[in-house]
Amino acid sequence: MTEKVPRRMGKKIKKEAEPPPKDVFDPLTIESKKAATVVLMLNSPEEEILAKACEAIYRFALKGEENKATLLELGAVEPLTKLLTHEDKIVRRNATMIFGILASNNDVKKLLRELDVMNSVIAQLAPEEEVVIHEFASLCLANMSAEYTSKVQIFEHGGLEPLIRLLSSPDPDVKKNSIECIYNLVQDFQCRATIQELNAIPSILELLKSEYPIIQLLALKTLGVITNDKESRAMLRDSQGMDLLIKILETKELNDLHIEALSVIANCLEDMDTMVLIQQTGGLKKLLAFAENSTIPDIQKNAAKAITKAAYDPENRKLFHEQEVEKCLIVLLSSESDGTKIAASQAISAMSEHSGSKEFFNHQGIPQLIQLLKSDNEEVREAAALALANLTTCNPANANAAAEADGIDPLINTLSSKRDGAIANAATVLTNMATQEALRVSIQSHDVMGALLNPLRSANTVVQSKATLAVAATACDAEARVELRNSGGLEPLVELLRSKNDEVRRHASWAVMVCAGDELMATELCRLGALDILEEINLSVSRKNKFSEAAYNKLLNNNLSLKYSQTGYLSSSNIIGDGFYDYGRINPGTKLLPLKDLCLQEPNDLRAILLVNSKSSDISPPPSTEDKSSDIGYGRSISSSSSLRRASKEKTSAGVGSPTEEKSEPTSGRNTALSKSATKEKGLRKGRGKKEEEKVKEEEELMTVPKWAGEGSPEKEWYPPFDPDFCVYVYEVTKSLLPINSIKEQIEALAKALADKIGIGCSLVRGEYGRAWNEVKLMNKSQKGVIGGLPPPEVYLVDLMFHPGGLIKLKSREADLYRFL
Repeated sequence: MTEKVPRRMGKKIKKEAEPPPKDVFDPLTIESKKAATVVLMLNSPEEEILAKACEAIYRFALKGEENKATLLELGAVEPLTKLLTHEDKIVRRNATMIFGILASNNDVKKLLRELDVMNSVIAQLAPEEEVVIHEFASLCLANMSAEYTSKVQIFEHGGLEPLIRLLSSPDPDVKKNSIECIYNLVQDFQCRATIQELNAIPSILELLKSEYPIIQLLALKTLGVITNDKESRAMLRDSQGMDLLIKILETKELNDLHIEALSVIANCLEDMDTMVLIQQTGGLKKLLAFAENSTIPDIQKNAAKAITKAAYDPENRKLFHEQEVEKCLIVLLSSESDGTKIAASQAISAMSEHSGSKEFFNHQGIPQLIQLLKSDNEEVREAAALALANLTTCNPANANAAAEADGIDPLINTLSSKRDGAIANAATVLTNMATQEALRVSIQSHDVMGALLNPLRSANTVVQSKATLAVAATACDAEARVELRNSGGLEPLVELLRSKNDEVRRHASWAVMVCAGDELMATELCRLGALDILEEINLSVSRKNKFSEAAYNKLLNNNLSLKYSQTGYLSSSNIIGDGFYDYGRINPGTKLLPLKDLCLQEPNDLRAILLVNSKSSDISPPPSTEDKSSDIGYGRSISSSSSLRRASKEKTSAGVGSPTEEKSEPTSGRNTALSKSATKEKGLRKGRGKKEEEKVKEEEELMTVPKWAGEGSPEKEWYPPFDPDFCVYVYEVTKSLLPINSIKEQIEALAKALADKIGIGCSLVRGEYGRAWNEVKLMNKSQKGVIGGLPPPEVYLVDLMFHPGGLIKLKSREADLYRFL
């Protein structure tokens, strides 16, 4: 009989469940409100507990930065890193989600780098993983890639290739995280090169079509970085990227992307091929119209920057000029935005390399730029000055236009700018203007020398270079040089000769050469050490330049006393004037004291300093040959009858203009005397047969002459000693020799100083053993020339010491010269 399932009240009776085995733990549901407890659960071997613990930690981390820091303190990061490679997919997914959130914390980033988990995170980007894992793994990498060390780790572990692949993901979050990470990575040049190898540009361009602005923006930012490389620009052009960029500019709804799009276009326009392409497709005209008509300052600024970048290429400048880019830039100059003004000025600077553009800006642009020099914004002033500097370089018409726009005052004011670039640019404009005499005079009337003082003292070598060049251009007139000296500009100018910068040293030498244009300035420059510095420079093969050599020679030529003491030679172009004195030969490195300082020395037994001076401290006509005495203006009367008789009988001027020296010449402690007395002393030393009583008389006469005017009265001005006899010589030779037509006859009985007075060109040469002579070169018309059809010159010596007026023709210079001496 079968057993039936008992029923009760028509219902089937349920069979009682069997009790669980005694060795199995009953299921337990745990609810914890403490994060520390959940963190401990991360060490559980049970997948379900791990998954739930990770889920709870994820929700906790989402609540804010404090919770992320708490998890770090509780030690959650290290056990979580082990779960990234867990066998269970859910555990692995939840752990990846946590790291996507935690990696935004800087301290977590640091620990993750130390734990070297980058390889595990990148592994989650594999194609077989689900989208949510891709999302949070790419988010983790995007957060980590913000720091350089992490970038290196991502690149070295091959993270770039899977990230590029994920740009085509159907999930927008994955795209956003991937392109953000790539943008951070391509800041490094190695990553940019790999981007090209992996052909990533088409995928990045595709993101420009995204409906999410953040993805489009990140794509443009990334393109803006990688198109700094020529190869990437070519790839973008070949992928029709320029069309996409122009379409973005044409779409008003995408105005939030216009600035970044212009940045990419600016890079691409640097390539001539891209420039031609965009010009042929009408994109260039659209770009200029877009820039001109936009009301957004940043868009105008970026458009001007795009023009600037492209305009550095000559062919691009030509295309821009054909599209009348100048009109667009004039409009941008009038913008209310300082940033736009700066960018437009910089674009004008670049376009000024094109002659057509320079001509255009002559009529429009220069007045606006002059106005910008008055801006309160130092960067605006600097950019405007740069544009003016480029426009006026080698362009007198534009220099005139700058002056006509009342630009001199604001340019000089800009020399006191706080920005070195503005100072250098303003100095360049003034230099360009000063090449025209009328403008130079106008510049000088605005106290330019005083304004250049601080630039000369600048620590910036560019400012120093431009300032010294401005001095060279504006110090062409004696008044300007005096102004420079009075303002204290000579000291810093001389100091710049020591510069280690080649350009500064060259320009400073040039300026010194210009400033040494007159004797007073040359003397002052020598006093400040310019000659010594230049001599040192010229001894160095690497430091010398043509201007340092020219400046050195200019200083010597305007300080003939020093030149003759150093070199022992004065050429026919060196005209001896009043105040010339012969100290004797000095050794290298020895200073030549000024005449006044030498006069203050006590008389001694050393050789006298020989002075040429026909000017008295009192202005009076030269004495005639019949005068028996002359009131010199020193409060004493000097007899000159013997000198007059010698002048008339012997036609001598020995010792006056061509001094001699002893065989052994000391370099200090010289004795300064009147030229006439010096002549007499020389006669004594050379044994000219004078009687002893004449010697005593001459020495007594010498000792009675005051050494300077107003001795004992310091308030009176010092005057050099004056020789009335020499004044008579000049008067006589002028009257008697100038009517003679034959130069050969004229030079008989003449020495250098007298020849200079009447314009006969001869050189003064110092020989050995205290000898000195004049050389005169005469052209012999009877001889046929060998070189260039001109006859060779004949050289004559004029004996200064024993036979003034005796001529010797030099055939063999050395043999005849020594025989002559």
